[in-house]
Amino acid sequence: MEEVLLGLSEAEAVLPTRCVPWDAAALAVHTVGSLHQVTVALDGEVPDPGLSLVSAAGYYAPDVRFSPEVNTKRVQGAVASAARRSDATEPGRVLRGVWRALGSRLAEEPEGRTMMTRHGDPMLLTDYLVTRVVEVLLHGVDLADALGREPWTSAEGLALVREVLFGAADREALERVLPGALGARSLAAVRVVTGRAPERLERGVLEGVGVRALALG
Repeated sequence: MEEVLLGLSEAEAVLPTRCVPWDAAALAVHTVGSLHQVTVALDGEVPDPGLSLVSAAGYYAPDVRFSPEVNTKRVQGAVASAARRSDATEPGRVLRGVWRALGSRLAEEPEGRTMMTRHGDPMLLTDYLVTRVVEVLLHGVDLADALGREPWTSAEGLALVREVLFGAADREALERVLPGALGARSLAAVRVVTGRAPERLERGVLEGVGVRALALG
């Protein structure tokens, strides 16, 4: 994604995305910001050891974090930030800085490190990082589609997202509903269950075979 964002032209930066009203620049700002939240969380409070920890899938709960008010603030914030950019490649430069600083910091964190998200979720750092992979992968697909490119999704990232979505599913039932969801058609299946494909499946059908229906803003 860093490579793509660093190569954006002004014409590409204003291309519309499926994440209306975001254009490519606003979508990039939001995605880079979601990664920066790891640093914010690491700088914040450490949760009480007695609290129950939230899983990566549990993070996507349909509560106030995805309410109309919070979604509006999230959407408008990205639009405003993108409008202030100095040029089309600014989000790429920000991403490069965020990731380089974060990568070295993560290497120093102890095993079992916990942190509190901005939504008040006590989580293992490793589980919170999984949610960041979900964010970057899904919005990477959105961005690739907007730019008319093939998604640059990594095998490792796709495996994590697949585990979040399909890890609790009945494998045989899942194969009947979404053929190839755990194999060659993983990305296509992820598109379907996250609303990024023309094909739609009823939530009840997905939940019936054990697919985790995540609340996504």
